[in-house]
Amino acid sequence: MTVAASGPVFSLREIPFSYRGSWFGFSPVIAERTYAPDVHLVSHQNGMHAVLRFVIDPGATVTATPHRLVWESGDGRIELAYENADTVRVRGRDLDLKLVAADPVLTPFSGPYFYREPADGSYVFTLYQTGRRYRITVLSGRADPLGIQSLGSSERGVTMTGEWEIAIEEYETARAPYPEADTFEQVVKAVRAEFDAFVAAVAPWHGDATPAAGLAAYVLWSATVRPAGFVTRPGVLMSKHWMDKVWSWDHCFNAIALGDGLPDLAWNQFRLPFDHQDGAGALPDSITHSEILYNFVKPPIHGWALDRLTWCPEPEETYRLLERWTTFWLTARRVPGHELAYYQHGNDSGWDNATTFDPERVVETADLAAFLVLQMRALARRSPGPAESARWTGAADRMRDALLAELWTGERFVARGALTGRTWQSSSLLDLMPIVLGDELPGEVSAVLARRIEEHLTAFGLATELPSSPCYQDDGYWRGPIWAPSTILIEDGLRRAGHVGLADEISARFRRLCERSGFAENFDARTGEGLRDRAYTWTASAYLILAAARERRG
Repeated sequence: MTVAASGPVFSLREIPFSYRGSWFGFSPVIAERTYAPDVHLVSHQNGMHAVLRFVIDPGATVTATPHRLVWESGDGRIELAYENADTVRVRGRDLDLKLVAADPVLTPFSGPYFYREPADGSYVFTLYQTGRRYRITVLSGRADPLGIQSLGSSERGVTMTGEWEIAIEEYETARAPYPEADTFEQVVKAVRAEFDAFVAAVAPWHGDATPAAGLAAYVLWSATVRPAGFVTRPGVLMSKHWMDKVWSWDHCFNAIALGDGLPDLAWNQFRLPFDHQDGAGALPDSITHSEILYNFVKPPIHGWALDRLTWCPEPEETYRLLERWTTFWLTARRVPGHELAYYQHGNDSGWDNATTFDPERVVETADLAAFLVLQMRALARRSPGPAESARWTGAADRMRDALLAELWTGERFVARGALTGRTWQSSSLLDLMPIVLGDELPGEVSAVLARRIEEHLTAFGLATELPSSPCYQDDGYWRGPIWAPSTILIEDGLRRAGHVGLADEISARFRRLCERSGFAENFDARTGEGLRDRAYTWTASAYLILAAARERRG
């Protein structure tokens, strides 16, 4: 990653080239951990699908900035820029482009059909996988078509040679002929201005001391989609690689990062999962364009997050929704007679395979109790009257007291099987998450937690499994790698508990990690290498949250 006057320069193998509001991007990443030799137009409607393949001289260099994607080979050059959320312009000079369907096979139920539109002479793909059309309009130069109206297996597309320009649009069933209004350079200038305004809003403090701020802002900006399908509001996907969903805790970190500069967009992030709250009050596990999953939930960090947002335009409605989400845990997820709630699987916690869940999966855990205490405190502060406030305050007090009485051994927090009643300890950082209670914890408890948290601190940040544990794995998902949400939650809790020096160190190491290794889904705790999906928005948001806080502290 470098930063130039025209904005951050990034690798398409790390971060897709896209645009705020668009449901497609450009990348060689065409499926989970699958890299093609060519850049593809990849859509995220009805799932992640490679649509069009850009076949260009394999020796061409590719340069991506927020406003322009460029291929260069010798004196030849191809440039691509977004005109709007569903349209890109592409122009070339002395560098050929073969633009073909990524899937060569058309069947009655899958694949692309390619034809020439009689009304305006454009070339159109219809694709079963996305249920959308992709129109290529030639603005200058000549296109040589391949596979017009072909059935079965065939190469379908156009070849552009010499000097040329085209527009590519994604749409549903029909639209008026493409209206060329602005020059290519005007299109580029408009995108640059849009992105610069976004950076100025979300990171007005950025400078030499925060060299990754521009790229972090781009990851968020480019992963934002307009409302469509089940995404009922402008939403920030976790990635425009294969993690192209909104999970019901990931969205909180994106909302916080956007909150100061773009409160409307931030509020839409916070509220989006609540648009799909079910009859029991539960939030869905995840939401994407064409799918909502309820088979798991995610941890109730929403009270904690709400306290960090600068604007709440719907206080009464928000109270009602947060009350229903909290009541779900207190009614549907408590053993009769127990004060503490339980997870049904590690996935409910967000820490899918953490070692906390090795002995049993249906578990009363300390992190869940701590999150619910914070959420009930948030409800007490927002209650419509003193009686409701007192009710939530009492419930929070009882759960905090039960957490300390039943799961604290004097040296550590343990987990308890909801069905068996047996307890155990693990080497997972998850067991130390009650530090989020901050100054609500007795001083001796927070001191022990801080000491144990420090044992998880590598040169790059907080390992999610103790590095000396036999269960530690470098790429073990929640059994070792460094993650953004655990970093943010623990750093915040330590700071509120008075362990400021340790909080400062955790913040500094994570920020340096992002500046070194980008915004991966998670990181190898020993080497700092980025792992899994390499363009993850909650990681970018974590960097912005920590960097902004550091700049405010001076």
